[in-house]
Amino acid sequence: MKASTFFTKEQQDLIRQAIKEAEESTSGEIRVHIETGIEGDVLDRAAWIFKKIGMHRTRERNGVLFYLALINRKFAVIGDGGINTKVPDGFWDDVKAVLEKNFNKGQFTDGLKEGILMAGSKLKEHFPHEKTDINELPDDISFDDTFNAGM
Repeated sequence: MKASTFFTKEQQDLIRQAIKEAEESTSGEIRVHIETGIEGDVLDRAAWIFKKIGMHRTRERNGVLFYLALINRKFAVIGDGGINTKVPDGFWDDVKAVLEKNFNKGQFTDGLKEGILMAGSKLKEHFPHEKTDINELPDDISFDDTFNAGM
């Protein structure tokens, strides 16, 4: 199992389209990062990736990362400080529950799409799109085909 080949090209296009749709009405930024596998804690690794791919550099600190470690069958959803101060308690747990429900049925594309749109809706509520907004981060999915033993 390799991160870069887990989703078909068509599935990757659907995920990217969900990101674009979610970002249309918000200044928030959403990224998806998929790794073949990790050693250690999934949240620690996701937080490290969040910083590595520059998600902490958005103007309003309103980036959201969807992170998957395939071999481990683990995932994380991380929001930056700006969005975390706005969302209600339990919001990220609700997003993760949507992902888990779909992932348990093998519906990874559908799970990501639904979670991304859910995050986008909350971003729109707190960070509506303005005329001066630019797409600060790429909408592409990032992949790492290695098994990562550490940061």
